[in-house]
Amino acid sequence: MTRLTTVVDPRDPDHLAHREAALERLAALEAEHAKALAGGGPKYTDRHRARGKLLARERVELLLDPDTPFLELSPLAAWGSDYPVGASMVTGIGTVEGVECLVTANDPTVRGGASNPWTLKKALRANEIALANRLPCVSLVESGGADLPSQKEIFIPGGAVFRDLTRLSAAGIPTVAVVFGNSTAGGAYIPGMSDHTVMIKDRSKVFLGGPPLVKMATGEESDDESLGGADMHARTSGLADHYALDEPDAIRQARRIVARLNHRKAHPDPGPAPEPLYDPEELLGIVPADLRTPFDPREVIARIVDASDFDEFKPLYGTSLVTGWAALHGYPIGILANAQGVLFSAESQKAAQFIQLANQRDIPLLFLHNTTGYMVGKEYEQGGIVKHGSMMINAVSNSRVPHLSVLIGASYGAGHYGMCGRAYEPRFLFAWPSAKSAVMGPQQLAGVLSIVARQSAAAKGQPYDEEGDAGMRAFVEQQIESESLPMFLSGRIYDDGVIDPRDTRTVLGLCLSAVHNAPVEGARGGFGIFRM
Repeated sequence: MTRLTTVVDPRDPDHLAHREAALERLAALEAEHAKALAGGGPKYTDRHRARGKLLARERVELLLDPDTPFLELSPLAAWGSDYPVGASMVTGIGTVEGVECLVTANDPTVRGGASNPWTLKKALRANEIALANRLPCVSLVESGGADLPSQKEIFIPGGAVFRDLTRLSAAGIPTVAVVFGNSTAGGAYIPGMSDHTVMIKDRSKVFLGGPPLVKMATGEESDDESLGGADMHARTSGLADHYALDEPDAIRQARRIVARLNHRKAHPDPGPAPEPLYDPEELLGIVPADLRTPFDPREVIARIVDASDFDEFKPLYGTSLVTGWAALHGYPIGILANAQGVLFSAESQKAAQFIQLANQRDIPLLFLHNTTGYMVGKEYEQGGIVKHGSMMINAVSNSRVPHLSVLIGASYGAGHYGMCGRAYEPRFLFAWPSAKSAVMGPQQLAGVLSIVARQSAAAKGQPYDEEGDAGMRAFVEQQIESESLPMFLSGRIYDDGVIDPRDTRTVLGLCLSAVHNAPVEGARGGFGIFRM
């Protein structure tokens, strides 16, 4: 075996400084995650409990098999917006009766579980993950529908949620809805379009229009139960497939539904895999606080892959990109990891070849980002950096094996695209708290704006305002710095979560298990024209 060696010294002052900076970022991240866990706050949580109801995460916990992990997705959705962190919904992947499922749960302590624009984005991302990986979907529903003040941002695109449910079903991917309270107006279509629906006595309310709307529209007097109660839907309309007596009974019935799905993974799970040779705790000290300081990504690879065993591909060519083969929790993977940040022509060509090889062998790809982008300058432009970078992006775009991306350092410019950023549809994309991503670094971007403004003033024969320039550069640098941070990007669901570096192996293992529910097949040809 080709086991990676290490030069990391956990007692080294630089390592300790990097670790301390990482712990500070993790503490800040934990504080933001706590906001999502708090839901609507003590007042609304207590009111919800007083009604004899479980909280959203308690429902998820009861649904999942005991002592199995739950990979929560987009927990920071809506961070930095006018809406609560978490977007009033919990989404993630967990195991129900031995079956990996995509689970969603409305949080009724946040404005009654109403959907805001970020709830919609989060739900659509969850549906996207379920469809790509053929994961059965269990929806734990309690929502008053759209958050009406923001309806202009929800109504038109919101229909995609129901569209997705029907497409999942049409693709043979089971969908289950458990209604714990209100599922009204547009929300009524979630149980209506799911394959299996469970409703709870005296709790579930499913109707297109509640009593006030019916009164306004038709003049008819009615009540919640006769319009949309569980008893009516179980006995009269037939919408309820299963009638539960209380919340635990509803969750028990949902688990039995999943147990009877006869769902089969496309690929069997591998057996037990050897752990890395090196302590994952050391991952906290590998990435410098200042991302301009280079680090060796092999030190990261050595702490996440099985037995720290890594067969490097073209190690002496295009050395600022590390490529090679490994296994992670028993699943074969190909890895592309940025070494010195900049991507040159050699790295681009090396990446394109490696991606093609992975597609020939049906091996998923893992991209570990730390790039400032493709190299610029006269020498490199004349050397063909545009066509070679395009070759790499072409290969990523048309690759058909599952892609996983982790932003561990910088991810700037078109290098973000070449390393399979969000727009290139990786099955999963996570970030470390150390990551940053933008069109370019803050200093470079502010400097470009300064040069353009200076040239414009010179062309007009006007004096240049140096004091104003300094103020502009400081403002732009601060803006770009704040907008490139992982919590800002995660709040916009540009990733699937910001993770503790020490959890990287576990998170990737859960992702690889999920993607193997669907067939793992590479492209056989089908790439665009490679400009040579």
